[in-house]
This record gives sequence, structure tokens and C-alpha cells, in this order.
Amino acid sequence: MRHASSATRLADREAAGASLAEQLSDWQGRANVQVLALPRGGVPVAWAIARRLQLPLDVLVVRKLGLPGHEEYAMGAIAAGGVQVLDEALVRAMGVTPAQQAAVLAREQRELERREQLYRDQQPALWLQGQQVLLVDDGLATGATMHAALLAVRRQQPASIVLVVPVASQEALDRLQPLVDQIVCLQIPACLSSIGEWYGDFSQVSDARVLEILAAARAR
Repeated sequence: MRHASSATRLADREAAGASLAEQLSDWQGRANVQVLALPRGGVPVAWAIARRLQLPLDVLVVRKLGLPGHEEYAMGAIAAGGVQVLDEALVRAMGVTPAQQAAVLAREQRELERREQLYRDQQPALWLQGQQVLLVDDGLATGATMHAALLAVRRQQPASIVLVVPVASQEALDRLQPLVDQIVCLQIPACLSSIGEWYGDFSQVSDARVLEILAAARAR
């Protein structure tokens, strides 16, 4: 695991991506390497990496399954390709009923399908078999969405997976370590209550911005 442990806040997602690109300089211009971003927040980070390392960029759509009444906290996640991860112990502890669980799943599945259709824009489906994948997000708190993403990527039998994030909790990294070949992380705070607190600018990334970046990446 490669990481820098300083306590300095990141300016924004682009700056975080630039710093990560420095950590990943050995990957510059390699063949059979795919930078893969989790939309929406991971896309500007990944774009900064892909540009600097002269690598292709694509997206893998993942949706968090938020706890009813506490939507910011993940009880699980879903990813493109029918992948679903659920924290059964948390669901039981919080008293989430089957009906509530089904409602959250249905809502997030609709949003996942909407984004998948919007972002792919008739582009061919992801093909990752034999590829070396740099899987990027803007931060990991519980790691639930990244867990679902990793399972989706593993299904396609890539040659290797490198988990790339600007900031993450040690708990999330420990949970995900067995699923990846390498981790590159800039910040591992002793206490991580939210990802946004580690950025100077953590403005929401819009669909329009994701589409703009993907168009620029595909034009290259």
C-alpha cells in the first residue's frame, strides 16, 4: 500500500488527481491500462490522472444504498452488471424492514440505469478482461460503493486492479485490501467523519460535468 500520511487538506478533486498522478508516474503511457472512475465525484479525479498519464478513461456506475432516515450512511451498494453488496449486520441492527430495503434498492437501481444510459451514450460496454485497471473515487468512508465496484470489475477478469483514492479511512482500506493488487492513497486520517472535510472545494459534480469530461476523454 502506497500512501502519504500528511494531514493537509486537498484543494479540490482536480488537485487530488494531479497528486495521485505523481504517485502513479510508473504507469504513464502503458498499454492495456484502463483508468476507471466511479461517478460522479471520482470522475474529475480520474480525469486528472488519465490526462497526465496519457491513459484512457471510462466510468463504472455504482450507487450507494443509504440507510432509511440516514441516507448519507451506506448499508450497501449496487454496481452495473447486477452486483449487490449489503451489510446484513447493519441492516439488522438498524431495524431496516424488507419493505424499506426493497424501496431503497428499487430507487437506486432506477438511478443506476439512468446514469448508465446517460454516461455510456451508446458507447460499447466496458471490456476489462486482461486489462490493468486503475479504479478511482474521490474518497472512501465505509468503502461500500467501492466494494460493489471491485466485485463488478473482478467479474470481468482484469489482469490487475489498483485502488486509487485521495483520502480513505483505514477501516475501508483494510476491508478492500483483499480485493485489489495495490492501493494508492494520499491521506489516511486517524478520524474520518466525512470525505468533504478533507477538501477545500468539495462541490457536487453534475451530470453535465461528467459528460463534458467523458467527451474530452473519448476525443483523445
